[in-house]
Amino acid sequence: MSTDLALARLLQLASPTLPVGAYSYSQGLEAAVEAGVVRDAASAQAWIGDVLAYAVARLEAPVWWRLHAAWSAGDMEGVARWNDIFRSTRESAELRAEALQMGYSLQRLLLEIGEFDEHSLAQLRDIANITFPAAFAFAVVKWEIPARSALIAYLWAWLENQVMAALKSVPLGQTEGQRLLLALSAQLPVIADSACALGDEDLCNYTPGFAILCSRHETQYSRLFRS
Repeated sequence: MSTDLALARLLQLASPTLPVGAYSYSQGLEAAVEAGVVRDAASAQAWIGDVLAYAVARLEAPVWWRLHAAWSAGDMEGVARWNDIFRSTRESAELRAEALQMGYSLQRLLLEIGEFDEHSLAQLRDIANITFPAAFAFAVVKWEIPARSALIAYLWAWLENQVMAALKSVPLGQTEGQRLLLALSAQLPVIADSACALGDEDLCNYTPGFAILCSRHETQYSRLFRS
């Protein structure tokens, strides 16, 4: 695949129009607004930045990297193992449902668009309870998209969705949202570079405040988002 076409495929995967339902989740941000932890642009940046640094960078990004390596090597046991590990780290019922619903939606899309050979499709079908990072990594490998660029795009999609959730729930203005994206996106290349350097024993998403608020969201009376 040409470099330009790989870039186009990557933009398609990272687009908010990708029909996987990402826009319907806030990953605890809405609960943080309800609790008064997030109340303006500064506190939104602090919240999103902390989740990015202490959960996504230390676990989700390096797990994505391992999933990409396993798909690249045709190591289906490795894909299944890291998919299961990621699912097990989702601290609340809503976070687990999000990972599985988005994974299922992307899996169905990739199975139906007519882009991949039957062997690849059979591999994709064989992953039970596929999570979103596992399905995303599959598409990246099959479309021959450079891994580091793909991981940055994956992180960007997460960040953009968080900022969009903040715009709706705090609420914030569009200019404030763009400032948040500019400030927080500067960390993405560093996170991508560190993801492949972390050993398995270094993976961690110990974020008790985040987990508690994600759990509280499940019984929140009024809400816009599904997590």
